[in-house]
Amino acid sequence: YLIIKTSQDPQTMEVRRLHAEPLIILSILKQEWPKNWPTFISDIVGASRTSESLCQNNMVILKLLSEEVFDFSSGQLTQVKAKHLKDRLAPHAHPISMLLFLQSVISTRTESSTSIYSFLNMLPLSTNIRIAYASGKDDEQNFIQNLSLFLCTLLKEHGGTIEKRPDLRETLMEALHYMVLISEVDETEIFKICLEYWNHLASELYRENPMPSAPSPLLLGNHHTEVPPRRQIYLPVLSKVRLTMVSRMAKPEEVLVVENEQGEVVREFMKDTDSINLYKNMRETLVYLTHLDYADTERIMTEKLHAQVNGLEWSWKNLNTLCWAIGSISGAMHEEDEKRFLVTVIKDLLGLCEQKRGKDNKAIIASNIMYIVGQYPRFLRAHWKFLKTVVNKLFEFMHETHDGVQDMACDTFIKIAQKCRRHFVQVQVGEVMPFIDEILTNINTIICDLQPQQVHTFYEAVGYMISAQTDPLVQEQLIEKYMLLPNQVWENVIQQATKNVDILKDAETVKQLGNILKTNVRACRAVGHPFVTQLGGIYLDMLNVYKCLSENISAAILANGEVVTRQPLIRSMRTVKKETLKLISDWVSRSNDSKLVSENFVPPLLDAVLIDYQRNVAGAREPEVLSTMATIVNKLGSHITMSIPQIFDAVFECTLEMINKDFEEFPEHRTNFFLLLQAVNSNCFPAFLNIPPAQFKLVLDSIIWAFKHTMRNVADTGLSILYALLQNVAQETAAAQSFYQTYFCDILQHIFSVVTDTSHTAGLSMHATILAYMFSLVEENRVTSPLNPTNPSINNQAFVQEYIANLLKSAFPHLQDAQVKVFVTGLFSLNQDIPAFKEHLRDFLVQIKEFAGEDTTDLYLEERESSLRQAHDEKRKIQLSVPGILNPHEMPEEMCD
Repeated sequence: YLIIKTSQDPQTMEVRRLHAEPLIILSILKQEWPKNWPTFISDIVGASRTSESLCQNNMVILKLLSEEVFDFSSGQLTQVKAKHLKDRLAPHAHPISMLLFLQSVISTRTESSTSIYSFLNMLPLSTNIRIAYASGKDDEQNFIQNLSLFLCTLLKEHGGTIEKRPDLRETLMEALHYMVLISEVDETEIFKICLEYWNHLASELYRENPMPSAPSPLLLGNHHTEVPPRRQIYLPVLSKVRLTMVSRMAKPEEVLVVENEQGEVVREFMKDTDSINLYKNMRETLVYLTHLDYADTERIMTEKLHAQVNGLEWSWKNLNTLCWAIGSISGAMHEEDEKRFLVTVIKDLLGLCEQKRGKDNKAIIASNIMYIVGQYPRFLRAHWKFLKTVVNKLFEFMHETHDGVQDMACDTFIKIAQKCRRHFVQVQVGEVMPFIDEILTNINTIICDLQPQQVHTFYEAVGYMISAQTDPLVQEQLIEKYMLLPNQVWENVIQQATKNVDILKDAETVKQLGNILKTNVRACRAVGHPFVTQLGGIYLDMLNVYKCLSENISAAILANGEVVTRQPLIRSMRTVKKETLKLISDWVSRSNDSKLVSENFVPPLLDAVLIDYQRNVAGAREPEVLSTMATIVNKLGSHITMSIPQIFDAVFECTLEMINKDFEEFPEHRTNFFLLLQAVNSNCFPAFLNIPPAQFKLVLDSIIWAFKHTMRNVADTGLSILYALLQNVAQETAAAQSFYQTYFCDILQHIFSVVTDTSHTAGLSMHATILAYMFSLVEENRVTSPLNPTNPSINNQAFVQEYIANLLKSAFPHLQDAQVKVFVTGLFSLNQDIPAFKEHLRDFLVQIKEFAGEDTTDLYLEERESSLRQAHDEKRKIQLSVPGILNPHEMPEEMCD
């Protein structure tokens, strides 16, 4: 009664707004509702109708209650209680939603409502709200923002109902018109609010009547004849929205040439994630709008393009937004429409490039041409002459030294190469040879003005083309010609080093070697296994260079201490070593001949890198050695088992010494170390059984240490290794019982220590899986050796139950014996049902934390992450079903041809 009385007086309410009444009510509810106060929801909804201030206060109470039940019950309440409260709240969804709607109307009003309403009365529908907003005061600007929020919520939630009421049709049109006007306001946050509604409306209208796979003959003459009735309502409004989207399109991630705040055309280095997200949302909306009426989208874009060419609307900003919009609707038109439209667009843009004077103008136009052609691989694949013209234009842009143009040319070239690769290795109509031959003949001329990293991108692009050649002999000849330039420089350095090894201490020479190897890495990534012809030619020389540079680094550290590793020359030497390992690892992972790898490539590699790794100081050991070994083990499997002791002898203990002192130092080494352990465990488990017991204990200790790690990727890897190890051990009859006797109880203790540690709740599923497996081993009598060394006659199941109970009582003395008994019994009775076992674990954790008064919001972290992944997967399915929604370069390869 007191709270209702207080809340009915707006002035008192304003003074007490931030005080404790809603929290008091919530505390009462948690104890009394629904059992002792079953009419609470209907009471609060009824009371809310009496005054605005009471409605606002009651909304706070309902918000807190729903958060308590739906958001914070995870880990705060046991499953049974949380489900009961959710079930009681569900039937009241409708009255609560009506109350929310009432509140949304109230919330659009601001403190100075008089001036706002007078401002609204001064705004006839024809007024330009953009100008009104720009010249308005804070209150008036806030009103427009609140109005956008209100209209967005109203139309999203109730638009469908309003549509069906003929008497409200005019009001609906008025609301939509206001939304269009507000969408033009030059304020990003307001535009995002409007965009949310336009995206909702356009996607809903499209899904009611999706685009047919081919244009209907009936639609070719007059595309409005078959427009569905509901879509007809929105046609005039959607045309205005299309114009707004095209005029305001945000910058895509691929565009690197931008205009800065000083009006200069520069290269963009930092990615603006807000701008990228806005672009993605606008792109999706415009694709839906294009599906709803592609002729209207084409008309708007064509008219705006003509206004650029004839100078009426020429500006960098206008050209950019138009071209970004054109690039964003790739795949949303039928192929014939797309062809006609694109030919016009590219011709006009190339003409504009010729017409405009000044490097800045040309750079802006060039970046837009490159962005658009890169977005339409389907069109390029279908029109060879156009594709060839585009690629030759890109080669021209590779000589343009204006900031960002060369980068964009290389980036666009690699995108086109990936999506159109086969067309470059076939003889096209009207050609005397495949275009790849022309590229390789002129490669020196094409790349002469590029920076090293741009050359690497160029080589990867050409590699994708060569990978499409299916004739092995022709492909080998292409690779030889392709790698001719870097090989000439490589051979020259090797010849000099043969005469005088000190050349490998020359800074420029070492830098050159690093760049050649980076070129090889990118080429190998694209070509795949056939790159063996190139790799085989440089392999032994490359390993000799590796050994020589290792000796140089070691000598420098010996003479000057570890500080020398920061010097540019030493860093360049380490780059050569890293790129060598990366090249070998990349090729092995793409290889399709395990015998070739194990017999010809592995022995010299182990000889070159293992001893060097072992004897080096910690700071000079390359983490790539560990990841390369992991790649080889994963690829070769049992073929490499015999070499595991040699690998372990060299890298195991010395790496463990680097990473077991804390959880922070050498992060790459620790990640790669456990990836290597995982690879050996999965592919060469017998190797573990052949190492000395002391070393095996070290392996197990490192696995336990891994799943206790604060780096989540390391902890997850540790759990995966342990689970696979337990399953592998169970298959080894001779070794299993000895393993269980020595390690079973220790492992249980360590797993329970992470289960009850709040920093490891994300691993709860794997904890449950491992524990359930271990308890099932005991219950099914697969652990036959006695686990109790002091009393071997006691049954293993009884012993484990007692062992776990004592473990928990000593860790949590506040627990009652009955609680512990119920929990331990459940561990055995539920071990065949992992989801139930996991919930049993979690309920126990809730009980522990409730008593201790600890924060328990993280106990459902795994589920939240899982639901996010599920939502992402569902969204991806929808995107794949709508032509053009996905960027053509995000499409799976099989869907592109």
